[in-house]
Amino acid sequence: MPTVRKIAHEFLERRGLTTIFGNPGSNELPFLADLPASFTYVLGLHEGVVVGMADGYAQATGRPALVNLHAAAGSGNAMGALTNAVYSRSPLVLTAGQQVRSAIGLEAMLANVDATSLMRPLAGWSGEPSCPGDVPRSLAQAVFEAELRRRPTYLSVPYDDWSAEIDDNPVLDRAVRRGLSPDAAQLDDLARRLAAARNPVLVLGGDIDALGLFDRAVAFAEHFALPVWVAPSPHRLPFPNRHPLFRGVLPAGIGSVSSRLDGHDLILVLGAPVFRYHQHVPGPFLPDGAALVQVTDDPGEAARAPMGESLVAAAGPVLDGLLARLPAREAGETAFAPTPEPATGERALHPEQVFAALRETQPADTAYVVESTSTNSAWWRQMDLRRPGSYFWPAAGGLGFGMPAAVGVAMGLPGRPVVGVIGDGSANYGITALWTAAHYRVPVTFVILRNGTYGALRWFADLLGTTDVPGTEIPGLDFTAIAAGYGVPATTVSDVDDLRAQLKTAPAGPRLIQVDTEPTTP
Repeated sequence: MPTVRKIAHEFLERRGLTTIFGNPGSNELPFLADLPASFTYVLGLHEGVVVGMADGYAQATGRPALVNLHAAAGSGNAMGALTNAVYSRSPLVLTAGQQVRSAIGLEAMLANVDATSLMRPLAGWSGEPSCPGDVPRSLAQAVFEAELRRRPTYLSVPYDDWSAEIDDNPVLDRAVRRGLSPDAAQLDDLARRLAAARNPVLVLGGDIDALGLFDRAVAFAEHFALPVWVAPSPHRLPFPNRHPLFRGVLPAGIGSVSSRLDGHDLILVLGAPVFRYHQHVPGPFLPDGAALVQVTDDPGEAARAPMGESLVAAAGPVLDGLLARLPAREAGETAFAPTPEPATGERALHPEQVFAALRETQPADTAYVVESTSTNSAWWRQMDLRRPGSYFWPAAGGLGFGMPAAVGVAMGLPGRPVVGVIGDGSANYGITALWTAAHYRVPVTFVILRNGTYGALRWFADLLGTTDVPGTEIPGLDFTAIAAGYGVPATTVSDVDDLRAQLKTAPAGPRLIQVDTEPTTP
């Protein structure tokens, strides 16, 4: 009879989950034994980095990614990175080893005492098999739940289960599919409302890019000549940011969003919550006279919205249905907006100079993984992103996403240039990703913006009137020396010409460029 391990490996192979991101402990070794040759194990040196790499890989490929963590302590180490995966709606399947069944109740070393509760409420589903024979079904449920919910799931498996022999399992032939198409009446009603609106506006969220709808969203906006805002704090870019219909990224405050949308009578939101606020800016949720309709495939997003109407449906069929029902309107201006001259720094390069150099030297299909909060405004002033999958950002704002996710995105998009733009404060949270990049020869460029501060914190200190707090300065960091220790070639640049020259070379593996920049605010 086959073992539980053999059936599990075969199920994962049939589902295409053959890349495992992990940092194993003793409890995980029985699962990892006898891996088929088709599997690839990607080792990370910290569990947060492991989840960050898997998050980037899942977003880049659009497919679930398999993560292998160690019991309670290792799973706990991963939870910070898991917050980003939750809000990017990445279908991660997290597996973790558990003590042998007879030792769990004794709370033996490395027992996960309440494994199913540990990762909640972050995990969309968590479980532990009731017996060895239930392991394949539980693993299948973890995979299907991740696919259906588009949210990480967590499965804890006692390590003595893997070698148990069981009958051939019907789970190998299972398939679960998702379909959320709106009906004709719903599409007719939405089309009528858009046609009747005096000044409608489209707000797009990161899900549009994640679901492969970037080009369809552009076609729809152009067809109906709709101005386009991007929902606050986007983890993906759903629309070209120099397009003549692009109006910008909405700020993350209640009153601020309302003021930006003032004058519009119908706000159509596709692929985003309404809205993910951050800094507290009181005000009305919507401007006077405005109605809002949200389209999302996440029932939770629809249920918790504080205003407007929500249609729980897939955005793709909605876009297609509206395109078929609405007549084209005159578009007006069709030329893409030029980028302004970059601001210059006095003591070091201004971040705009760095971003202008990236825009001028990197291929048009470059994928950027960005984790530099204090340079947000500089980023959007200088970049010109016109392709799907061009932008990745920590969806929950949890630091440590950028460097690992850049490795995962590069692994998921072979042949496409990948640049991680990382602040010096953020870089330290995921620094061990450098070792993985070096070990697996991942062709990724890390650009470290070094200003010696937690720039976003200084901005918040001004916003909150708390300018005398400690812990916002981080001087003396040398990322070139750190990178060399992990095996990544690195250099420091101090002027624009040198930066451009460095960026024009295509890396065969990973590289790191450290750039001293002047502090800025979001």
